[in-house]
Amino acid sequence: MTRFIHDKFAKDYLEELLKDYGEVKASEKVAGEIKEIDVLFTPTKQQNSNLQILGLLGRLAEHPAIIEPYRNPASTDEICDCILKLLEVKALLRREAKANKTRLQDSDIPKLWVLTPTISETRLFSFGTLQKEGWLSEVHFLPDALRTVIVAIHQLPQTPETLWLRLLGRGSVQSQAIIELQGLPLDYPYQKETLELVYNLRENLRVNQELEADDKELIMRLEPLYQRDREQAIQEGNKQGEQRLVLRLLNRRIGEIDTSLLEQVKVLSLEQLENLGEALLDFSSVADLETWLNQQSI
Repeated sequence: MTRFIHDKFAKDYLEELLKDYGEVKASEKVAGEIKEIDVLFTPTKQQNSNLQILGLLGRLAEHPAIIEPYRNPASTDEICDCILKLLEVKALLRREAKANKTRLQDSDIPKLWVLTPTISETRLFSFGTLQKEGWLSEVHFLPDALRTVIVAIHQLPQTPETLWLRLLGRGSVQSQAIIELQGLPLDYPYQKETLELVYNLRENLRVNQELEADDKELIMRLEPLYQRDREQAIQEGNKQGEQRLVLRLLNRRIGEIDTSLLEQVKVLSLEQLENLGEALLDFSSVADLETWLNQQSI
């Protein structure tokens, strides 16, 4: 069984994305028969506008939240267990407020978010779920007193807003989200960190002898992305080394160069840096460097 591998990925992933916006506790134990919450999130008092980057996941993190991601479709009993954990957390907060002689604010009580790949209409009806204005139709709210929301990940539209939640899906849904993630600009927030977590998931799955079909598909889809990223990392390391060497040689040959020329050198490709390393042997002034750089842009 690979469920525990995926559970760990989900917890690590949510912690990585949400840690900038508040306190994240994974596998938090609650009273009763030693129940464990997957992720308990408490936002900082001063909200960060960067939450918008996380789209629908960011909306989950605007207020205290219990997040329970499921690899397989959540059953009725599993959803009920999640609600029980929420009620125990609420009872604990009430006891703490009473002991401290303070009033427990409604906004301090977490909302439960059950993340499930799919859920049937029959099951939704049994919980009396509702649609709320301003939310996607795949986000199902239970009556307000229960403070619970069920999100059907595989039914979410393929948009940037849902990307960070679809990464917690499985099979083709997760694979498509990974492809979209890899296609984001290299400096896009959380892209690099999330890819590393995905690649760690790949490595953990590869050593497992009993892989499900979804896991085999995920490994195959990740292989070319993994190899390409590793090659890019190696090339980037080579480029940085060549860049440092060329800049040292330029300083020795023609002295310190100004910021504008320095920036032009830094954006050169590895091949161009190697060519510059040969050409600078004939430089005698900054004008020679300027002429060479102008020729590259022609």
